[in-house]
Amino acid sequence: MLVDFSQASLWLTLACITFNPTAWNVAARREHHTRWLTNLCGGAKQGCYAIAIAIFSMGIIRDALYNQALNDQPTLSLLDNALVRLVAGLLFISGMIFVATSTYALGITGTFLGDYFGILMSERVTGFPFNVLENPMYVGSTMSFLGTALWHAKPAGLLVTAYVWLVYWVALQFEGPFTAMIYANASKAKTEKQQSAAVINKKKKKL
Repeated sequence: MLVDFSQASLWLTLACITFNPTAWNVAARREHHTRWLTNLCGGAKQGCYAIAIAIFSMGIIRDALYNQALNDQPTLSLLDNALVRLVAGLLFISGMIFVATSTYALGITGTFLGDYFGILMSERVTGFPFNVLENPMYVGSTMSFLGTALWHAKPAGLLVTAYVWLVYWVALQFEGPFTAMIYANASKAKTEKQQSAAVINKKKKKL
């Protein structure tokens, strides 16, 4: 048996992987439309920090569940060797580098949905790792899941990793267009404000 589907820890892990991005996308979209977190926390930045803490905490719980699930799963001897562990280590380290450097480049508000709170970045981040990958945080996280699965020689971990990437891909289908819409609306509002100011200045000069 390569994967023991009778283990509750496996299903809990898959449920958590599904829940986390779903929860933060629903919460962030509601924030964008109603400012419920901004009002609850006393400001946009405070609300963004609150959701950042929630996302980070849910990630720790997810990782703990994943490691427990791997412990409960069968080991494949074919994967249990030094070469696979070397590849696993490189994948995990590379993944963590992508995640950490993404967070550093974007900052807390850029990383944790600050644009949904009206905290917009002044310009698109184009440096590393965004000059290498379009979505380095999601790719890096997936690489870390894969590295962990290979390190422990657990086929179930490979299945979980594939599911992680599927969930991230689905999340991107919602996040990408919505974020683009936020910045498009902000750019439109800025242009209208500038045009309005130009009209007012023109009238003043005539007077």
